[in-house]
Amino acid sequence: MSGGPAVRISIESSCEKQVQEVALDGTETYVPPLSMSQNLAKLAQRIDFSQGSDSEEDAGEGESRDREWSKQEPEEEEGAVKFQPSLWPWDSVRNNLRSALTEMCVLHDVLSVVKEKKYMALDPVSHDPSAAKTPQMFQLISKKKSLATAAQILLKGAERLSKSVAENQENRRQRDFNSELLRLRSQWKLRKVGDKILGDLSYRSAGSLFPHHGTFEVIKNTDIDLDKKIPEDYCPLDVQIPSDLEGSAYIKVSIQKQAPDIGDLGTVNLFRRPQKNKAGTQLWHVKLEAAQNVLLCKEIFAQLSREAVQIKSQIPHIVVKNQIISQPFPGLQLSISLCHSTGDKKNSRSSPEKPKPDDHLYVLEHNLHQMMREFHKQQLSSVVMPHPATAPFGHKRLRLAGPLAYDKTEISSLQQSEGLLEKIIRQAKHIFLRSRTARTIDSLASRIEDPQIQAHWSNINDVYESSVKVLITSQGYEQICKSIQLQLNIGVEQIRVVHRDGRVITLSHQEQELQDFLLSQVWMNLQVFEPPSLSESDRCLPPHRCRSIRSTRCSSWPK
Repeated sequence: MSGGPAVRISIESSCEKQVQEVALDGTETYVPPLSMSQNLAKLAQRIDFSQGSDSEEDAGEGESRDREWSKQEPEEEEGAVKFQPSLWPWDSVRNNLRSALTEMCVLHDVLSVVKEKKYMALDPVSHDPSAAKTPQMFQLISKKKSLATAAQILLKGAERLSKSVAENQENRRQRDFNSELLRLRSQWKLRKVGDKILGDLSYRSAGSLFPHHGTFEVIKNTDIDLDKKIPEDYCPLDVQIPSDLEGSAYIKVSIQKQAPDIGDLGTVNLFRRPQKNKAGTQLWHVKLEAAQNVLLCKEIFAQLSREAVQIKSQIPHIVVKNQIISQPFPGLQLSISLCHSTGDKKNSRSSPEKPKPDDHLYVLEHNLHQMMREFHKQQLSSVVMPHPATAPFGHKRLRLAGPLAYDKTEISSLQQSEGLLEKIIRQAKHIFLRSRTARTIDSLASRIEDPQIQAHWSNINDVYESSVKVLITSQGYEQICKSIQLQLNIGVEQIRVVHRDGRVITLSHQEQELQDFLLSQVWMNLQVFEPPSLSESDRCLPPHRCRSIRSTRCSSWPK
């Protein structure tokens, strides 16, 4: 037993877990065992890569390793307790590989430097600075090339930027077109027919019976160049109106004293200066308003021409081209003309004739527009849609009356007997008679200084009647004689004079009758100051007063 070799016996530790903590109540907390990866990492850390792999050293050092491992077992057990799972298992292997890679990279760099001879050439410390200078021409060429390259890069960037801006503007114009179309739709009637957008300019929805269709087309404005700057008044939407509605038009109403020959009458071309557009208004809005005004003027003139032919009067009305001529009073002529300017260069040329004074009666033009709108309203209100919709179309009163409906004569008697032309002729007569009355009173007041003639016109007038109050007074002698007060009611064809005592005198449209009547009233006022039986010394007035009265009377009054 004693002479035999020693046998090594490996004794494994028990599988009991180490106690980590013992609580106060005697409860023990154990350390969890190592996993397979942690155990492998612990074994890999024991490898010493610095030692060689010779067999002789292994045999000689086997016992020393066993002793070291036996000594390190308690330390490894303590390290196992302090092991952190977050450490990398192959940390030592990684560090050794990294150091080897660094050495290889350094060796590669050294070999590459040695291989290139230009890197190993020695540069002298002292050298001539003038030899290193490059020629000036070469510098200029290099700078020119570098500037050309930089300019090319900048141009390419600017081109890209302009293209992006153009695309954004195109998208914005597309959005602007839709917004403008929405704004146009809120102000005008639009409908889509196929791939076109059509609008309505006529007054049919307001009761007009004019046969003109008044249709315009909405198009997209593509006349602008994308590369150029967009003007401020650019509008992405445009309208195409009929050729006969282009330009501007108005109805000219004038009263002339001398009527020209019928053979000299022709087309009247009277143009006004074009009005400036208001700030903020769109071009399509201005064009549509002008076209609708032309359509309304044509409808008014067509209605007046129709009535001028149909009305039977003592002096027939004359319709020549775009002019209607009537005679309200003997020696006077009422001219109603349709003036339409299309904006052509031929029409815009100035005529060699001298410009005539503007005798246009703007009040009558305004009244024509108002009466036409009232006519539209009457036409619209006279036609009531039937209920139910399948019933025959017609007036509700006639439909409900049945057999008791009006006959043709009764209906014609109920209809309006006075037309548009007759109304405007009556208004023209009243305007002319009022202006002539005012001119007569002013001429007498300027000629006769004593007594004074004053005229007070009323601001509340009618289209067919006006009133003026005439006062004949002697300044400074109001207590001796009362002033004469007259009320002149100017009508269409006559003047009614109302005295203070209530007497009424009717005068015709003749100017001489009104002048004689006013002179007679002035003479009645002067009779109080000049009794025939008194001598010049017994008069109640000074001699210069009587002489001034006699001179005024003799020079102004007809015998």
